[in-house]
Order: sequence, then structure tokens, then C-alpha cells
Amino acid sequence: MSDSSPFKMRFVHLDLKGAPPKVSYLSEVFPLFSALGANGLLIEYEDTFPYDGPLRLLRAPHAYSPSEVTEILRLAAAHELEVVPLVQTFGHMEFVLKHRALAHLREVALFPNTLNPHKAEALALVGAMVDQVLELHPGARWLHIGCDEVYYLGEGEASRQWLQQEQNTTATLCLSHVKAVASHVRTRHPATTPLVWDDMLRDIPEDQLSASGVPQLVEPVLWDYGADLNVQGKVLLMEKYRKSGFPRMWAASAFKGATGPSQALPPVEYHLQNNLRWLQVAAQGQKDTLQGIVLTGWQRYDHFAVLCELLPVAIPSLAVCLQSLLHGGFSEDVQAQVQNLLGIPTMEVADVTSEGVGSFPGSDILALVTHVSLDLRSSVDEVLRRDRYVTGWFSHYHRRRKLVHPVMIQHIQPQALSLLGRWSALAHELAAALRRVFPEGAVEEWLQENVHPSLKQLQALLQDLQAASPPPPPASPPPASPNGPANADQGP
Repeated sequence: MSDSSPFKMRFVHLDLKGAPPKVSYLSEVFPLFSALGANGLLIEYEDTFPYDGPLRLLRAPHAYSPSEVTEILRLAAAHELEVVPLVQTFGHMEFVLKHRALAHLREVALFPNTLNPHKAEALALVGAMVDQVLELHPGARWLHIGCDEVYYLGEGEASRQWLQQEQNTTATLCLSHVKAVASHVRTRHPATTPLVWDDMLRDIPEDQLSASGVPQLVEPVLWDYGADLNVQGKVLLMEKYRKSGFPRMWAASAFKGATGPSQALPPVEYHLQNNLRWLQVAAQGQKDTLQGIVLTGWQRYDHFAVLCELLPVAIPSLAVCLQSLLHGGFSEDVQAQVQNLLGIPTMEVADVTSEGVGSFPGSDILALVTHVSLDLRSSVDEVLRRDRYVTGWFSHYHRRRKLVHPVMIQHIQPQALSLLGRWSALAHELAAALRRVFPEGAVEEWLQENVHPSLKQLQALLQDLQAASPPPPPASPPPASPNGPANADQGP
């Protein structure tokens, strides 16, 4: 390990929304995380935590069992990865507030994003969630309580009435709820320090933050995932937080899940630049203010969004970012180390297609997903939209009216069948690889979003060809026999 990193703690964020890896896969990647320079995990369970009792309805069908959570923690400890659980307690509460039995706790009745901070039952709910999570994480030094992107705060009926009082603001409302949740954690679990995402705090004046009592209860996690992160702006924000009374804070970068809700392949260069900017922030900020950095790896933008980059696909991006943070930059030596650790012969961070096969856990998934993402849709489009026989003799007009020149079937059908066969075989191979890592629901979702639509287009083309094919011409009558009926009346 290198001493050149300004970040003592380097946590990998495991966002388990929608595609929670099987424990068997985590047992393979935890040693790699450690070798790459990670020394902690921020685990965002969402609906994969085994909530029990009245909270059991929050469990997804693919939720981990209590014994699986215990095994994850054992595996993490075996590879010196400290675990920090994350429980959303204010915004991004869709997985909780989508349930009819809890919908009355929404800030805005129509939207399941945000918890109503005025109801005692709401605070009791998140308190119970926190308690169950920490019960399965004994000895956790930190608990992340979320509190980011608290959309529509202040727009609920109770909030509107509350805000009519002159001294009340949405900032006050936000700080009040954060303080209530953090106080619950501190009181019930005094050895655990709450962390919060910082976006809801950024615009609150320094004196208001200081007077709220929140800085004495939580450590903010400053997040920015942009490749063009404003370094000086972050340094100034850190100074504002320090003057407000926050003695310690954290940074958060990204290695995946930050460049588009349906992104399939992470742009490694983009994420590298983001992490290099955070190194600059740490270098320019007051020494030892940042406790560490969380490399976020979002799996969905929210509970209802599609899946973005899967964890195995983003391992090279994670490796580049972790090694750069560990060594204080990305040099040729760092690149060589990444290639060695991943078993990749060559790697160009600016080109998502440049990775070799690799020997890291899930490298087969990366190879197959890359092939699908770069070639499947384009190869099908080549047939459907650019092939002269299809566009010229079997257009949508022809297909609707079941019209086709018979000779065109000989041009179109063989290549469509061949292409469908090749991609169907690859889809079968990819499905098998994904099933070794993810639950069936995640596999089906990824295939239905990224593979099946193109295959269905090919299948529809072939079905329409079959429907438009003219029937074979009737068989010609056999020639009359010289001794047949035509000569029957002739004499000898």
C-alpha cells in the first residue's frame, strides 16, 4: 500500500437496489477490492435488507437473509473492509412509501419520494429501520442515514401550514428532521456516528447550520460525480462546513452509475477525472479534514429507474479510480498495476472497448455486455434500416399489407435467421453468466431492457416474411398417357 493517498479511508459503495450480487460473488470480489486499495464498504441495502416484524413488507423477494448479511460482514472483515450500512431516512424513500400501508407518511400524497417530517409515526418508522439494521451490524462505527435529494420538502399540506409561521423555513424543517434521526442514532447506539449526504446542507447559511446542533451530531459526505468538479468551490464548501462546526467530513466520487440512468458501460476516463479532482480538493483543503472518500457505484437512479452499469462491468473503472486515489494519481506504473491485478493485457481508459478479456471475477460478463452494448442494436439496425432489400422491397408498407417479391425472401431471410441465431446464442451465454452473480429478477430485467427488444425486431421481421410469402404454385397435372383415356375410343 502507498502512503501517498490523502484519504485514509477508501470505501466502495455497494448500491443493492435492483441487482444485489449473490454472496458467492461478493466472496470473490472482496479480496480484489482490498488488493486495489479499498479498506471499507458503504452498503446501501434498500429493500434487500431482511427487515422483520411490522417492517417485513419492505423486503424484496430477492432480499438477503439475516445469515447472508452476517456472512457478508464476515467476508468483509476477513479482507479488512470496514462496513458502514446506509439507511435512507428522509428522501429516496420510494421503497418504503410505495406501500399502501405506509403511503400516509408521504410528504406529498402523490409522490413516494419524501417522508413527512411532521408525523411522529414517520420518525418512529425510520428509527425502527435504523435499529434493525444496526442490530445486524454490531460494532459499526458509522451509519449513513442518507438525507439526499429530499424532493418536494415543504410542499405537503402539513408543511405548507407550518411554513406560514414567519420563523419557519424549509431549511429549518430539513435540519430538524436530520437532527431528530441523528439524535435517535446517538442515543440508542452511542458508539455509532451518523453520516449524511451534504446536498441539502449546501445552501443553508453558516450561522443557521451552526445554531441547529446538527454539526455536533453528524459528519457530512460531500458528493460530486462530475469530471469537471469545481475544486476551489469544494474547498470553500469544506471551509464553510468547518466554520459551521462540522469537525470531520467525507468526500464522495463515483466509479459507475453517474453518467446516465440507462448507461450500460461506465466511461472510465470520466470517472478517473472525477476522482483526480477529488485528490486536488484534498490537497488544497485543510489537512485531515476529510476522513475518507466513498467511491459511489449507483445501480439505479432511484427505486423506480432502470438498472444502470452492473457491478462486474464496472470493475475496471473501480480499479482505475481506487488505484489512483491510493497512489495520488494515475501514472504508467499505476496503469500497469491495474492491468496486473485485473489480468487485462492492455487497457486504455479513454476507450471503453479497449479492455482485454481479463481474469477478474465477472470479466466474462464485461466482455459479453460490451459486445451487446456496442454491436447488437447496430447490427439489427443494419438489417432493418440500411439493408437495401429490406428498405426497398419489404418496408413497413409491405409488411402491413403482406406484400413481398418472392425472390427477396431469398435475400432477406437467410441473413436475418443467421443474425438471430448468433445473438440468441450470445444472449443465452450472457444469461448464464449473469445468473452466477445476480438473482433471476435482475437477470430478466437487464435482458429485457438491453437484449430482447432487438431480438424481437428480428423475430418480427421473420414472422412478417413468413406471413407475406406467397403460397407455392399448384403442382402441374401429369402429362396424359398415350394409352390413357384420350385414346380409349380408337379402334384397333
